[in-house]
Formats: sequence, C-alpha cells, structure tokens
Amino acid sequence: MLKADLHTHTHYSRDCITSPERCVSRCLKLGINCLAVTEHNNVEGALAVQRIAPFKVIIAEEVKTREGELTGLFLKETIPPGLTPEETIERINAQGGLVSLPHPFDRVRREPLRAGARERILTHLDVIEVFNSRTTFRSDNERARRLAEELGLPMGAGSDAHSPWELGTTYVEMPDFEGPQEFLEALRQGRVVGRPANPLVHVISTLAKFRWRLGLRPTYTS
Repeated sequence: MLKADLHTHTHYSRDCITSPERCVSRCLKLGINCLAVTEHNNVEGALAVQRIAPFKVIIAEEVKTREGELTGLFLKETIPPGLTPEETIERINAQGGLVSLPHPFDRVRREPLRAGARERILTHLDVIEVFNSRTTFRSDNERARRLAEELGLPMGAGSDAHSPWELGTTYVEMPDFEGPQEFLEALRQGRVVGRPANPLVHVISTLAKFRWRLGLRPTYTS
C-alpha cells in the first residue's frame, strides 16, 4: 500500500523553499512512499527528486495555461506555460501523460482554471484533485469531490507543499501501480487522508518569492 502525496513542490518553483534532498528526507520520516512533484511550469524539480528518492516519484508539472492551471502527470519533458487549456492537454497526452484538474474551486487563489475553460475540457480530464491542503475553505474541496463523483473520475489529493513542514498533510492511501493506467485504477481504490494546512504557510510562499527576486535561491539540504 502506498501513501501518495500527489501534489507538492520543491525550490525549482519560485514560491517554495524545499530542496529535493529535504523533500526526500521529510517523506522518509513521514512514511510517504509515492510523490507527484508538480513544479510550476517545469519538470526539473521532479527529475531532481526522482534521481535521489528510494521511493516512487511521478514526474509532473503544474502548468499555467492562458486560463488557469492544469496538472500533467507522468510527463517526460516540460510543457511550456501560456498555451490554451486544449493545447496544454494535447501536449500532456502526446507524452502519454494524464491530465489532472488541481484545486478547481479554490476561491482564494488566482490560478484555478476559469469556469468556462473548465466546462470545455471536462471530458478530457483523467483526475480531479478533491482535497488540497492549501485550499482555505473546506467547502471548495467538497465541491471538487462532488464534481469528481458526478463525472465518475478518480480523485487525487495532495499537500501542495511549498515547505518541508507541509509535506504529507494530505495523501492518498492506494495500491501500488506501474504506469499511468494502473495509477488510475489504483487511485479509484484510494482513500484520501487529509487536513488543512496552517494559514501561515502562505507567508512562507511570499517570503520565498521575495528571496527569488533577490536572487537568493534556497539551498536547503537534509
């Protein structure tokens, strides 16, 4: 059985302070043995974690489309930001990847996929994220779960960690798998275990962005 955190970041994203080494160390401490590293607009962080992790790592990317964010899972290379949602999905599928809709109803964030775009691409989704620890309002996560249930889609969940201390706040207990199709089957059998992050974690992200602008890229290690 896997404890899979399906949404997390390392300092390859400008608003995150977790190095790949610290990420792996923290997962080992918590018993997280499957991790989807969903860097913003690159797969370099995921590849860096995969190189050193003794557990399963899904190469992923949280892509900023023209109308909000989509996540590609099981990628091989970076998908550029700034494409339409449809073009982004085509690029994900071309790599044999899966399309996940992250935090779709989070009313606080600026990046969720816009409602019109969401309606256009519903039939192209493989996974809907139904619990995100950084989503402020519980009802927004509940609304995402209802959408997944209505569409009959597998339910993903993750910590959306931008710091080591957030890792593992949410995960999915699911059977082991090999490859994208087995992942979807395993996810359907999964159980989401999650709790909201402390609202102060958003301060960490703000400080990380400030450091990035100053060229002070974090170099934390375990």
